Amino acid sequence: MKKQYVSVTAKFDPDGNIIPLRIHWDDGRSFDIERVTDIRFAASLKAGGAGIRYTCRIRSNERYLFLEENRWFIENAKAG
Repeated sequence: MKKQYVSVTAKFDPDGNIIPLRIHWDDGRSFDIERVTDIRFAASLKAGGAGIRYTCRIRSNERYLFLEENRWFIENAKAG
């Protein structure tokens, strides 16, 4: 499993929280994040690294999206 770095459209609320809204892949595809169900600092046990982990509902599937320093990544078995 590898890290797949992605572009993310996010909202910053008045309290300074970052809420991801949409994921943009390098190939031009993009997907709305239907819901964020959990936000916590965690390690990516599958791809390595650590950061703020967002548990997201994307196309009715649960995925982990990480904000590691200033970069977003998602665990992806097909990357690299």
